[in-house]
Amino acid sequence: MLQMTRSGLARIAAVVVTACAISTISPAPASAQAQMTGFRQAVAEYASDDRQLAKFYRESNFGAVWTGEGADFLQRRKALITELSRVATHGLPQNRYDAAGLIEQMRTAKTPRDLGMLDVALSKAYLSYAHDVQSGIVIPSSVDKGIVREVNYHDRAELMSDLINGDAAEVMRALAPHSPEYARLRKEMMRLHDLIALGGWGATVPGKKLEPGDQGASVIKLRDRLIAMGYLNRSATMSYDKTIEAAVQQFQSDHGLTPDGVAGTGTLTEINVPAEDRLKSVLVAMERERWMNMELGERHVLVNLTDFTAKIIDDGKVTFETRSVIGMKQLDRRSPEFSDVMEHMIINPTWNVPRSIAVKEYLPQLQKNPNAASHLRLTDVRGRLVDRGAVDFTQFNTRNFPFDMKQPPSSRNALGLVKFMFPNPQNVYLHDTPAKSLFGRESRAYSHGCIRLQQPFDFAYALLARQTDDPKGQFQSILKTGRETKVDLELQIPVHIIYRTATIPAKGKAIYRRDVYGRDALIWSELEQAGVVLGAVRG
Repeated sequence: MLQMTRSGLARIAAVVVTACAISTISPAPASAQAQMTGFRQAVAEYASDDRQLAKFYRESNFGAVWTGEGADFLQRRKALITELSRVATHGLPQNRYDAAGLIEQMRTAKTPRDLGMLDVALSKAYLSYAHDVQSGIVIPSSVDKGIVREVNYHDRAELMSDLINGDAAEVMRALAPHSPEYARLRKEMMRLHDLIALGGWGATVPGKKLEPGDQGASVIKLRDRLIAMGYLNRSATMSYDKTIEAAVQQFQSDHGLTPDGVAGTGTLTEINVPAEDRLKSVLVAMERERWMNMELGERHVLVNLTDFTAKIIDDGKVTFETRSVIGMKQLDRRSPEFSDVMEHMIINPTWNVPRSIAVKEYLPQLQKNPNAASHLRLTDVRGRLVDRGAVDFTQFNTRNFPFDMKQPPSSRNALGLVKFMFPNPQNVYLHDTPAKSLFGRESRAYSHGCIRLQQPFDFAYALLARQTDDPKGQFQSILKTGRETKVDLELQIPVHIIYRTATIPAKGKAIYRRDVYGRDALIWSELEQAGVVLGAVRG
């Protein structure tokens, strides 16, 4: 349970570490052979339901990992109980690993069989914690079919070997993601816990719109809430003055809103989001970070769907950023989340209309008017151009439509003048678009699933700059031919399409975004079912 402050965690850790240190794990007198046999039988029996753990114990001749005598065994017990006592600082459920039960089991172990059962129980608790803190509690694919992220699950036998061969405390501390973002999320989580314990951000702001020049009780509540959020220094102003306007603009920028300085309906809705809900976003972001507990690449492309942006990251710093348009908020058009590798770009691309779009959108038009969508070419299975006037489209349906539809390269092509390819089963890529007006909107979920870029040419130049002295010249010379041309990337680049409603920059305040597709709400529900709760913070 997430119900403890840092001082509370320290006190609990001190208690459980002392319990491990003073526990005397010594079985009742018996022959050495009988003791060993009873211990090994218990280990074999209680580890049998875990194939990898059973393999580890079998290969180590069913020897003790935790319950032997000596400093190494004591240090492992202390390290484990210490970690389990502070799992809440990782946003994990405190009761999931039953540290208190393990301590009681240590206290009452009397026979070799007791010790064997205890050894396996401690190993299972360690492996359960290692799994959760390394790779997450929730299985992504169980939440939403649009989350197709492949999580790296570590071999359990290897985790046991790491423990045996290393310093236990260091091994366990190293389990969690090492990314700076994860560390910042943890810090923000604790800050929000402390804030909630003090009452959060205070009263919500009533009304539908407040703007510069306004006065009254609503403005005072807006002022007080901005002060509590850290966007405004202490002030006694009762009017919507320049300082409040500037604070509102900064809040809007941090929350993906148009920074016009006017607290309209959308802005007030975000201002009135309680600290508890922001904490949920942070906890979900930590879980998502555990799913991506891997090297992202010194240079990589990062697309945050909720932020409607695409970035190039070099050595942890943003070197290029552009606005994006993502998939519509419809079940079959929402952009998926996954990672892959960008291999090439295609300049002057042909748009091969996906079959789902062809039969769901264009076939009904053709049935009404064979000359509809005249910008698209119809071809048969042999690639021959189809004479529309000779076809009765009413005889076809979504299952038997026999034609392919294509749009030749042009500035009016649905893909624009360039697309960036990282071949994947989802058939998602980044591309240009002739629909430039959509980039001016605050919320930009309008595509069929692919990611449209506002500045695709500059994006291409940034990618090509690693392989040519004149990236713009090379790109433009190919573009002017009007011919579809594939340009391989000499340095293939990892692409990570993510979905984060909470991100923490190295400097400045936490950045929050709306849960565009409702995916975070589903993940939070799964975390709650696993035992993560937002309760009163205890000192």
